[in-house]
Amino acid sequence: MVQIYLVGGAVRDKLLGLPVQDRDWVVVGSSAQELITQGFLPVGRDFPVFLHPKTHEEYALARTERKTAKGYAGFAFDTSSQVTLEDDLSRRDLTINAMAEDSSGCLIDPFGGKKDLQNKIIRHVSPAFCEDPVRILRTARFAARYGFQVAPETKALMKTMVENGEVSALVPERVWQEIARGLMEKTPSKMFAVLKECGALSIILPEINALYGVPQRADYHPEIDCAMHTMMALDYAAQHNFSLPERYATLTHDLGKALTPSDILPKHHGHEKAGIKPVKTLNKRLNVPKDCAKLALLVVEYHGKFHSLNELRPATIVDILHQTDAFRQVQRFISAVKIGFADTRGRLTFEHAPYPQFDYWQSILKICQEIDIQKIVQQCEDKSKLPEQIRTARINAVREWKKKTFEFSGCLKSF
Repeated sequence: MVQIYLVGGAVRDKLLGLPVQDRDWVVVGSSAQELITQGFLPVGRDFPVFLHPKTHEEYALARTERKTAKGYAGFAFDTSSQVTLEDDLSRRDLTINAMAEDSSGCLIDPFGGKKDLQNKIIRHVSPAFCEDPVRILRTARFAARYGFQVAPETKALMKTMVENGEVSALVPERVWQEIARGLMEKTPSKMFAVLKECGALSIILPEINALYGVPQRADYHPEIDCAMHTMMALDYAAQHNFSLPERYATLTHDLGKALTPSDILPKHHGHEKAGIKPVKTLNKRLNVPKDCAKLALLVVEYHGKFHSLNELRPATIVDILHQTDAFRQVQRFISAVKIGFADTRGRLTFEHAPYPQFDYWQSILKICQEIDIQKIVQQCEDKSKLPEQIRTARINAVREWKKKTFEFSGCLKSF
């Protein structure tokens, strides 16, 4: 007899009183051919998953799995009609994801997922958890989403997995997929805390791991290190609905500090140039999407200059606009400067610190854009000098804006 159950995240979020985004179903007592005959469209590559002909929701045959090799892809699956619902739920990662609901709305919870939800605990279902290293990333991501604590026995199992080399078998695309999703959760710092505690962070994100224990500038709060500052900045970005590229750039903006002596940071911002290489390395290793990668490189190199607007000459300001391609990539430039909010406020007692640089840079860009380029072209007799004449006009416009807007001396704090 064929039976169909609502499973996984839909059941979990329903119990939490959260909106259900996607509904997944498990089919017990059927076969792939039977579902295809009924009009279901097969879409699964590794095991039979089908789209409903009308709702297009995912229906998967109940399955068990057996570990055959290292990594998340090293599994053999059994999807025969003899596989029960409990068999299927037992191979899932976490108790809060191993619940089902039948057609009458009755909860089926063989592993205590509801109780763990009530106690705000993330716990693995069985020792089979250790067979799939992606589950480490998923556990960390759920900690970031819900703010739950990871059960001690699950922490221990995750550490064992790391020590056994399972995490090293993860492919870059899968790591990025989970990290990107975690960055978009409510409290991304919790994801990195979980990964740090089990030892996975040093393997999948060594550039971030290197920030732990690196002192912040002495004129800030010396009790927090660069990692804590980065995590505070990242949580600020999440609380203020930053986009994925903006959150990733926030995560990576200070990678150079792990490579730069802390005593030179206050004046010379030596970490900015030092940060370019580790950001490039991370971007390449994880195949980071171009919008995220480019913004991260822009921010790591220029965020100190964005902060230090009061120290920059008009000519330098105009050159920065050119170097960052601000006239063509306006939104990317605005996003880069916007990250200054997170950087500034990612410190103890700085939660409401002003960041006027954000408005100032936008104003400067606008007045440079409003220069009548066509008029300069018409008046320029030697066209080879046209670029320099446009640059000079922009410098003069910035100089006049400075005079009209504020007295620069001491009006902005350099971060």
